[in-house]
Amino acid sequence: MVTGVGRTAGIGAAVARQLALSGWDIAFTYWNPYDRRMEWGAEPGATDAIAARLGQAGAASVSVEADLADIRTPERVFDETARRLGTVTALVMCHCESVDSGLLDTTVESFDRHFAVNARGTWLLIREFGRRFDGARGTGRIVALTSDHTVGNLPYGASKGALDRITLAAAQELAHLGVTANVVNPGPVDTGWMTREVRDAVRARTALDRLGTPQDTAHLIGFLCSPEGQWINGQLLGSNGGLT
Repeated sequence: MVTGVGRTAGIGAAVARQLALSGWDIAFTYWNPYDRRMEWGAEPGATDAIAARLGQAGAASVSVEADLADIRTPERVFDETARRLGTVTALVMCHCESVDSGLLDTTVESFDRHFAVNARGTWLLIREFGRRFDGARGTGRIVALTSDHTVGNLPYGASKGALDRITLAAAQELAHLGVTANVVNPGPVDTGWMTREVRDAVRARTALDRLGTPQDTAHLIGFLCSPEGQWINGQLLGSNGGLT
């Protein structure tokens, strides 16, 4: 299951395709009302296009519209996935609420929604995964995407910090299931939201002198979800080309 797969250019879509190419069937979630609130807007036909790409990669797939601010959503998503694909054995969380605001201009409503989606939603997804997981020991995987950007981005960064702690707790609390849990910080990745000024600034601060891509993140997550990645557990991994 890959959450936050609403745009063909997004990290979630790249992760889903990478896992499909590795032999996984894919359930993915999206929430178009979030994209419509953002400056890039919702992408017409994205869900069908992503499902088609997964099919071309050899995967069966199911898409579920999911408002992760609703506490009933995780159970519903897992129910739908179980009905159509079977038990979830890897949970990759790429969803987020991300609206730029700082200490002085963040509203209580925005702060609460960030924590509802990024922190509480993550906890409820992990809880549902742990309650239902029945795979062979050593096969279960949890990966969450995080960020350390808080200046001018307070509710997003703070709620992602909470996500880190929740996910890393799973590495210990789900150890009896043989499930690994890791957090990946991909740094700033250009999925179409960057201005020219942002691109130039990021490149100047990156040792490899280029921007991160969704595929860069997908490669790491693909490894973490593979049999070869089973000894990496309880880690917060930077994957940002040497960003300073």
